[in-house]
Amino acid sequence: MATDQPIVSGVAGRYAAALFDLAVEQNKVPEVEQDLAKFQQLYDESADLKRLVRSPVIAGEDQARALSAVLDKVGAGALSKNFFSLVARNRRLFSAPDMARAFQALAAKSRGEVTADVASAHPLTDAQSTALKAALKDAVGKDVTLATKVDPSLIGGLVVKLGSRMVDSSLKTKLANLSLSLKGGH
Repeated sequence: MATDQPIVSGVAGRYAAALFDLAVEQNKVPEVEQDLAKFQQLYDESADLKRLVRSPVIAGEDQARALSAVLDKVGAGALSKNFFSLVARNRRLFSAPDMARAFQALAAKSRGEVTADVASAHPLTDAQSTALKAALKDAVGKDVTLATKVDPSLIGGLVVKLGSRMVDSSLKTKLANLSLSLKGGH
């Protein structure tokens, strides 16, 4: 069972594990995985969707209705729509992005893949994603799925987390290190 795996913890992990178990039972893991990827992309690109998801003042039923309309528009399946509706009614929608990431990690693990969390200042191009996947596959010897997010505060470069390893080549960190070394050099 997915719930026995250590990559799921906390509220988001429990919801993701339950959804994963249902998706396995119904043989819909790829479909749900695509739906969650669409949700994540919309969430990353839409300030309005972020407000809807994060707002503690919008009633759960209203969140569920609004999110259902969004999911209908992108062609999400019934299992995914029911999941998001339940999450909204239980007032846990603020954790939906974490739930999506945890589900992606469970699905990848079930396929023998590992997931790398990648933060970049700008969205990665397809060529950059492909090159990064290839480099990570060479490093770990397994197929690597990228869980990407955009963090403009990085200014440039990437922060890649893979398991317990992290590589931070962001311009933000390089500037902070430079500033620290200049302050220490008096």
